[in-house]
Amino acid sequence: MNVSVIAQEAISVLSEVIERAKIGAGQLLVVGCSTSVVGGMAIGKAGSEDVAAILYEAFTSILEHSDIDVAWQCCEHLNRSLVVCRRVEKARSYEAVSVVPVPGAGGAMAAHAYRAMGEPVVVEAVRADAGLDIGGTLIGMHIPPVVVPLHLAQSRIGEASVMAAFRRPKLIGGARAVYALS
Repeated sequence: MNVSVIAQEAISVLSEVIERAKIGAGQLLVVGCSTSVVGGMAIGKAGSEDVAAILYEAFTSILEHSDIDVAWQCCEHLNRSLVVCRRVEKARSYEAVSVVPVPGAGGAMAAHAYRAMGEPVVVEAVRADAGLDIGGTLIGMHIPPVVVPLHLAQSRIGEASVMAAFRRPKLIGGARAVYALS
């Protein structure tokens, strides 16, 4: 596993998601990641704190400069709860829950994010503007309808397939409805 290749793939994927989903300052991106799958193993079987650290550093290097907020999804053992910073929890009126993600219950990525970010809290659910799923972690529940899939040019990070999505407002009305001013 080449560390610099994984970091570059992560930067490429995240940059494309930000550009194509048109997300920016003050918006929320949910990231679900199986470090096991990035390393070529079955999901949940070989979590890697080293891979988590590489991905966290790559992602935060971009997200901090764009002022995009991030929610790191935990695994199913914590009901896919999410790690966010306290500022995000307060600003969005989320409710913190009492749990600390660890590699065996929460996943290596969420556990690393919890320890690396300032003032982390875990919340049960978020309403994200876009999402990135690395390795089949099922992030869709955190993006309110209407979810629009993004098929990315860079479709892998390490051995993991990558899917992304963003939300758009619902189009309501009928044949006479207008959705944008000319």
